[in-house]
Amino acid sequence: MGIIHAKMDSNFKKNIKIGTRKSPLALWQAEDVAKSLKSAGYNTELVLFETIGDVKMDTNIAKIGSKGIFTAELETALRQDSIDIAVHSAKDMPSEDSPELKILAFTERESAHDVLISHQPLQISSENIVRASWQIGTSSTRRVAQLRHWWPNVRTAPMRGNLQTRIRKMKEGQCDALMLAYAGVHRLGLDDMIVMHCPTDTFTPAAGQGSMAIQIAKTMPQSLQNALKNILNHPETELLVAAERFFLSRMNAGCSMPVFINVEVKEGSSICLMRGGVSALDGQKYIAEEIICSKERILQNADILATGILNKGGRTILKEIKERINS
Repeated sequence: MGIIHAKMDSNFKKNIKIGTRKSPLALWQAEDVAKSLKSAGYNTELVLFETIGDVKMDTNIAKIGSKGIFTAELETALRQDSIDIAVHSAKDMPSEDSPELKILAFTERESAHDVLISHQPLQISSENIVRASWQIGTSSTRRVAQLRHWWPNVRTAPMRGNLQTRIRKMKEGQCDALMLAYAGVHRLGLDDMIVMHCPTDTFTPAAGQGSMAIQIAKTMPQSLQNALKNILNHPETELLVAAERFFLSRMNAGCSMPVFINVEVKEGSSICLMRGGVSALDGQKYIAEEIICSKERILQNADILATGILNKGGRTILKEIKERINS
């Protein structure tokens, strides 16, 4: 069943088809959205997809291309009216919307920081990190670049697959630890494997990390859009992630590039701390800046932050990375 073009009223119950990837984390996220909709009186149905990013597991993400590698198949289903909403990790979303689609809502953000997890008791301190020759598994160019910059003695190993697959590879000896988003680790109940919480002033996360993005076709009736947004959207998260995504678009960099941005609201205030930057793949050239601003000027300051980074050498770094990837 596609979108029902009907007038909404207080007794109207609609079956919402939710598109999601098949991984355990993606399913957890879709089921969490379904739970919220069910509590508001909607029936739901999950529709499962494999994306190009799930299929091409032996290919570096940057080589596949930065746009839509984990979202394109769900977006096609939205255009074809075979699902009503798609649930994505917000960090996987291209910074520019498709003309026919829109992000309706951002769910309340889990803590955005990265963590190290391991199946063995690693001794974590600033001193032994500097000396360490650990091998850390990650599929993220951002994390590889940051590791090479901050911990140059640490080795990295490419690690694709869902979280359970990566943990299996780690236990088989392909790496000593994995660097992952805290949100995914926490959502799957794996907090006991965390050996380090990575500070965001050094390991600054990707745009949107920690939130889920709810995507729809623009043809969805406005009354239904309003109802679903009221249930699923977290206004503060929407504001912060919008600024991060605007920064990403101004940098002209996709989610597979080593560009990082995190916007936080200082507790009990309307003041935001915005950290962003870009790194060369080897971590040698590394530009990072901070801005403190009010919520009211958050987009203007995201623009200022991106412009400053680009003018201080970020434009050259991104050009060199794109040339290397395409060579």
